[in-house]
Amino acid sequence: MASEILKYVDVPTLDRPFGVHLWPLFDQAYEKVMGYPASEFNFTEGVTPLSTLKETTMMLVTYYVLIFGGREVMKKLPAFKLNTLFMIHNLLLTTVSAILLALFIEQLLPTLWRHGVFYTICDQQGGWTRPLIILYYLNYINKYVEFIDTIFLVLKKKPLTFLHTYHHGATALLCYTQLIGVTAVQWVPITINLLVHVVMYWYYFQSARGVRIWWKKYITMLQILQFVIDVGFIYFASYTYFTSAYFPWLPNMGKCAGEEFAALAGIGIISSYLVLFISFYIATYNKTAKTGRPRRNTGQKSLIDMRNFEIPSPAGTKSAKSTGRSNGPVTRSRKA
Repeated sequence: MASEILKYVDVPTLDRPFGVHLWPLFDQAYEKVMGYPASEFNFTEGVTPLSTLKETTMMLVTYYVLIFGGREVMKKLPAFKLNTLFMIHNLLLTTVSAILLALFIEQLLPTLWRHGVFYTICDQQGGWTRPLIILYYLNYINKYVEFIDTIFLVLKKKPLTFLHTYHHGATALLCYTQLIGVTAVQWVPITINLLVHVVMYWYYFQSARGVRIWWKKYITMLQILQFVIDVGFIYFASYTYFTSAYFPWLPNMGKCAGEEFAALAGIGIISSYLVLFISFYIATYNKTAKTGRPRRNTGQKSLIDMRNFEIPSPAGTKSAKSTGRSNGPVTRSRKA
């Protein structure tokens, strides 16, 4: 096996940016699991699993029934720990996201360099090649695996926020619409999202191990940046599609691959993400900055630090511990 991998290793080039030709390795691995190579994959609506609106709707309805029904059931039961399973789940999603991202980069980098951005986001030969189609599909299937995130929240009796539950369901629907709509621009939000997920699921993995994490705030900032970039590309691709089709007298760069319903779905869902994540950031981190109260940290070490936290008393005065008062505002910790 090692000798097989070594024969693909070479000096990094434009076509092999990682020094290893990843696609043949992926092709072989896929064949061992599915019985046919990835290069022979065809996405056919109504034939490929989860390729119809009915199937997608059923999956989304099942998801919301399970999590909200499960939340009601868990009111009568003690919370489950599930820390080991949670770590495995997050490590698995980190790995899957990293592999998919590397495969996307290998496929897209040569096209971007040789043909430019417009060709890659608006021409089917640029953003809708056979290797990319299966990567789009696997990313779509992975969105259903990510539903397990919410199952963990329910079983651990953690709060279910609107942002979390809406984001998971809407992302699966978004990926479905872009697959059916044959949009070439979809690789932009997908690749950036995979990068975010590598960072985010690694954070959850380390946090579950009890490692103190100080950069959670920057994950949210990265997510916001992601949606700003997504909106720019999707709005541009949609604009050039609609103007070239219906308003050719307006400035445009020509036709752009994709269906109209997919463009509208992309605009609506990604725009809503941008608004919701900015609102979440303001409500979470700006509030913390104004009150001066430390936010909860899921790492065990940070929890211990917060519980042992004391405000030092100025020299020559009685301590806050002995008098019950302090000369400044007291920061209180909250249970995680």
